[in-house]
Amino acid sequence: MQNIMDLKEIAKELRRKIFKMIYKAGGGHIAPAFSVVEILTALYFGGVLNVDPKRPQLIERDRCILSKGHASAALYAVLAQKGYFEEKLLDRFCQVGSTLGGHPNMLEIPGVEASTGALGHGFPYAAGIALAGKLNKSCYKVYCILGDGECQEGSVWEAALFAAHHKLENLTVILDYNKLQAMEPLDSIIKMEPMADKWRAFGWRVSEVDGHDMGVLLKTLETVPGTDHCPKLIIAHTVKGKGISFMENVPIWHYRLPSKEELDIVIEELEIPSKEIY
Repeated sequence: MQNIMDLKEIAKELRRKIFKMIYKAGGGHIAPAFSVVEILTALYFGGVLNVDPKRPQLIERDRCILSKGHASAALYAVLAQKGYFEEKLLDRFCQVGSTLGGHPNMLEIPGVEASTGALGHGFPYAAGIALAGKLNKSCYKVYCILGDGECQEGSVWEAALFAAHHKLENLTVILDYNKLQAMEPLDSIIKMEPMADKWRAFGWRVSEVDGHDMGVLLKTLETVPGTDHCPKLIIAHTVKGKGISFMENVPIWHYRLPSKEELDIVIEELEIPSKEIY
């Protein structure tokens, strides 16, 4: 496991890579990808996941499923930095003929555990993988990164009931709770509070953390596994667009790309060499 300062530097570099690949592609979801950067960094570089990029199909590996598949750019940046594939492939993000599409494809990209993007699908898939592991007495753990907007899908609550009923202690869901959807605040679409109480009522053990505090994230992830025979939820309070001042907590940045004037601010705040953009 790397120290906290090293992990923070990795998170900064990941944001640079995410922005560059989306800007070059001319499309993608910057803000939703930025809100999960620390979560993915803690999982993949903080010593949480038992994975081997050289053996991506190892049966004993832990599984990490990005249910909010529209944040695929963040997952790709992590997998490339981890060594699942060459980083030069990031330059082909959302290009014709590229395997790195707007939503991740498990059949084409090493390290992608589930083809996600349709909201509410990744979490039920993760619950099924966790049940298979329990029935087979396998040692792997399953982690699922769930979007808060996904929690308005009925399939999420079916999976939550299913996981609690089957006592899937090998399943941990990390809720990216940035409280924004594509065009509006979450609660203006469908109110989701009290979020933690809902999950507890469904039989889950719930923790709440600052989703950008690397130290707290790691400490919580390290204490989550247990033998209390219930699935675990970590509610990670995050900021959509984290890292770029004018994007933070502004719904329209779910879709938008920066203008020329805004691009100069991005270059300064993310400390990207201008030659890598222009």
